[in-house]
Amino acid sequence: MERSPTSPAFWRSPLRGPWFTSLLGVVLLAGITVLFVTGLLSYAAYNPDLSPVNDKTPDKGLLGFYLFPWPTDPPWLYRLTQGVHVTLGIALVPVLLAKLWSVVPRLFQLPPVRSVAHALERLSLLLLVGGVLFEFVTGVLNIQLDYVFPGSFYPLHFYGAWVFFAAFAVHVALRAPTAVRNLRRMRAGEEDGAPPPGPRAGGREGVAPPVSAEEPSLVSPDPAEPTVSRRGAVWLVGGGSLLLLGTTVGQNFDGPLRRTALLAPHGGAEPGSGPNGFQINKTAAARGISAAETSEEAWRLVVTGPSGTVRLSRAELAELPLHSAALPIACVEGWSTSDQWWRGVRLRDLAALVGHEPGTAPDVLVESLQRHGAFRRAALRANQVRDPRSLLALDVNGERLSPDHGYPARIIVPAAPGVLNTKWVARMTFGDL
Repeated sequence: MERSPTSPAFWRSPLRGPWFTSLLGVVLLAGITVLFVTGLLSYAAYNPDLSPVNDKTPDKGLLGFYLFPWPTDPPWLYRLTQGVHVTLGIALVPVLLAKLWSVVPRLFQLPPVRSVAHALERLSLLLLVGGVLFEFVTGVLNIQLDYVFPGSFYPLHFYGAWVFFAAFAVHVALRAPTAVRNLRRMRAGEEDGAPPPGPRAGGREGVAPPVSAEEPSLVSPDPAEPTVSRRGAVWLVGGGSLLLLGTTVGQNFDGPLRRTALLAPHGGAEPGSGPNGFQINKTAAARGISAAETSEEAWRLVVTGPSGTVRLSRAELAELPLHSAALPIACVEGWSTSDQWWRGVRLRDLAALVGHEPGTAPDVLVESLQRHGAFRRAALRANQVRDPRSLLALDVNGERLSPDHGYPARIIVPAAPGVLNTKWVARMTFGDL
């Protein structure tokens, strides 16, 4: 007789059961919580309250209750939080897929609703599965710079995260007691309702206990012959996660390790060697920057403040007091560099040049020469402008900036996302935004 997916006997894998599902669930509970927190921190790092310039999600309403001025200390803060967010997200993909596989019979469970609590669980499961797939798929596409989804990544990922995590919290609350019981049984060495794949210690074959009415869709009443042990399945999932980790984590390091990040984008061009030989995300050519407009003769930085506007050539900027800072660059795609040695004019000194008293520098709007792409205009908060390590950089590692690293001048700010470290700066407007 042909079996329907609504029949428990249709799903014959002996691996499915509360034990396997609960183990995967505990891993995801910890991992997804970290992803959610680091994702919110990533959004806060953009200082979206500097509206409308940095605000890519204007209708966030109460969902922005937690936003705070992004700090500049420690200078590697964004490198850490975003590196963890992206690397952990990729490493959790096998765990997520295994978890979805382990509970797929529940999607066909009849009757569809048995009680109010069961109805809430089913609804949370629907939002949970849809939300987690949406977040992981859009996140991976963003990492690969492949924007095939409609609309902007920022609001889609932001709203999707809140919908998913709300469903996640409800589902955890409803399922936590069962998960804890299953894990206690696991620690006690009990089976989870399915025949064990092989003899138990002492040579006695395991006998499946009756299937619990609480988990009617996880344990098959007619399991197939096992092809892998439950422990082997755990190692398979864990090995997949370690493989993805090993082919992603290298993007957080310079040198040969970066080449091991096979799943991470390496930018629009090879950075080469020498002082400018570190990660490039978007090249000058990709952003429509020509050599003619960045030449010494043509380029001028326009700085505006309460006392008026000044126009400075690169040579004139080099005559101002110059300072150095060792800072990394970290990008939303998850990659980062080690500290590079930047040299240039402090942002707070440029603010003083156009009428702001020392120590009272306000927000600044920075505009780039680039013709297209996100963050052609970016704003920095006053605390970022006042930090003595925040520079309009002219040189890096003892050599002038290359065109791909922002020549004639670029912003570099401690702990800021890479897109706020604007390259090919054309104009800076100091004032409260």
